Amino acid sequence: MPGITREEVAHLARLARLELKAEELDHFAGQLDDIIGAVARVSEVADQDVPPTSHPLPLTNVMRVDEVRPSLTPQQALACAPAQEQQRFKVPQILGEE
Repeated sequence: MPGITREEVAHLARLARLELKAEELDHFAGQLDDIIGAVARVSEVADQDVPPTSHPLPLTNVMRVDEVRPSLTPQQALACAPAQEQQRFKVPQILGEE
C-alpha cells in the first residue's frame, strides 16, 4: 500500500478546516502513514472467530440504590449565592439567547 501523500494530507486539512504549513504536511503525512500501517497490522491479526469488542474486559456499572437522603433546602443552597431568581442561581447570560 503506497504511503499517504502531501496532497491527501492537505485535502484532509481542508476538510477539517486546518491551516497547515508545507513542513507540517510532510510531518503529518509520515505520522498518518504510521497510523494507517498500525491499523492494517491490527486488521491482519483479527480473524473471523474473534468478535469485535470495544473494551478488552467486560464492563459493569457499579451503582448504588437511589434513595432519598437529607440534603439542603433550596433556601439553604442559595443563602450565599451572589444572585438568585425563582429558587435558582442567577448567572450572567453568555449565549445571547433568551
